[in-house]
Amino acid sequence: MALDLEVPDPPDLSNRGTPRDFETTDADEPPDFHREDLETLLHDAAWTVGFEEWLDRTDLTVDHVEAVSALGLFQALDFYWDPTDDRVRHDVPTIPADWRERAETAALDSSDISLVRSELADLGRTVREALADELERSDEVSASLWVDDPYGDRDE
Repeated sequence: MALDLEVPDPPDLSNRGTPRDFETTDADEPPDFHREDLETLLHDAAWTVGFEEWLDRTDLTVDHVEAVSALGLFQALDFYWDPTDDRVRHDVPTIPADWRERAETAALDSSDISLVRSELADLGRTVREALADELERSDEVSASLWVDDPYGDRDE
């Protein structure tokens, strides 16, 4: 059942630390996760395309989606470029431990939590695929992601 809801703003990827499952090997030089470029693509179209596709097939109800939004879980999704795998990845946020005490989560019960986790993972995958599609279509952004020397010291 497709939900007819307004697409929330895409997540703000600035000021994020190292992704949860990413293991850095060089402590002196943190990797570039290209979050700024990915955030641009999210704002340009990838978030809306991915979110609307997800809305068409999610098993969540309108009340569930509103509760997830109120918990800030859409905003907490993290997208980043994994330099070791050369691909876009995502991290799904954890549901706050105090979700039961929050008034905005009245539509959720304990049996809904695993569904919410699963649907957030599906949303992350769907948006990640939309980001990958946008990267393939956008030569300008793609080129900036793959350049090792961003300051133009390459032969042209």
